[in-house]
Amino acid sequence: MRVGSTVRKPWTPGSASVQAYVAELRARGVDAPEPLGRDERGRQILEYVDGPLAQDRVPLGDTELRRVGAMVRAIHDASEGLPIPDALTAGMLLPTEGADLLCHNDLAPWNLVLGERWVFIDWDGAGPSTRLWDLAYAAQAFAMLVGGEPVETAARRLRAFVGGYDADLRLREALPAAMAKRTAAMFELLRSSSETGTAPWAEMYRSGHGEHWRAAAEYVAENEAAWARAVTEAPAAHGTRRR
Repeated sequence: MRVGSTVRKPWTPGSASVQAYVAELRARGVDAPEPLGRDERGRQILEYVDGPLAQDRVPLGDTELRRVGAMVRAIHDASEGLPIPDALTAGMLLPTEGADLLCHNDLAPWNLVLGERWVFIDWDGAGPSTRLWDLAYAAQAFAMLVGGEPVETAARRLRAFVGGYDADLRLREALPAAMAKRTAAMFELLRSSSETGTAPWAEMYRSGHGEHWRAAAEYVAENEAAWARAVTEAPAAHGTRRR
């Protein structure tokens, strides 16, 4: 809930580590909501960042997508070398092999404020991942690779986003398959949760998220060749980074 110029959220076992991570990112030049400790009721205190969410303005234009891609790159670069606390290694919803980088893990239009400052919010899911896995999720979400979208239009948006990230050839070549795998994993999380009754995913599955992610998973997988052409035929913004 909002309290004046702050947001109050439940304190979880990983909250101290998340706040320390965000504080370090801020010290390294990434704009993120300032962590402000705990209040008298034991809740997290975070800076409130004013502005509409990107999900209310999608699809974003190519220039905007390049800006967001650059923001994701800045977060990943700033996270390099940071230790991964034990408190953030357990309970990862969609873990990936070879996790070697602290990541936000939900860089999507519903977590990006587009006000005077463009800021990613809701860092509570931060934990170990990889550049590729985190980028695959963000690219699929911001480029709107979802069922019903014209493939050529979605591919153009993907090209802009990945260009803004300035992804190297290795990442570009691996990205289409990673997006298919990551989107399918999100659908499977919702589907399996609906069978076990695990909150909040079970209710999300029943309320329409399940069908959305099922269609998205099929769409991303079916058009993998189009995504590969979009991201490998376009030159990187600078073409020199090798991450």
